[in-house]
Amino acid sequence: MSVSAAWAGAEHLRKIELADWQREIVAEYPEQLLRGLFHSDGCRFVNWATKVTADGGTKRYEYIRYQFWNESDDIRNILTDALDLLGIAWRRPRMNAVAVSRREGVEALDRFVGGKS
Repeated sequence: MSVSAAWAGAEHLRKIELADWQREIVAEYPEQLLRGLFHSDGCRFVNWATKVTADGGTKRYEYIRYQFWNESDDIRNILTDALDLLGIAWRRPRMNAVAVSRREGVEALDRFVGGKS
């Protein structure tokens, strides 16, 4: 990654972008980039939610989710660009976070990211 300013300073305040040769590698191997990003600034966990049932009760359900946190817009955009390359749906639940919660996306990430070891 090239940085337009000096290396000193907070990461999220610097411009971070991939060089052309790096973009070529990511286009060919987006899985490896995603694995590294999720293992450095993300996690895989069981999320839960409740839903009101027709009879007025509540039902709790659980599902696996991947979440990534980083204060840098540039790094989050690198991550979401790689997810887009693979057709993996994502959303931003918070300004500094990216989440993959849909079953198909989680199953895809499980094939090459998985839990941290």
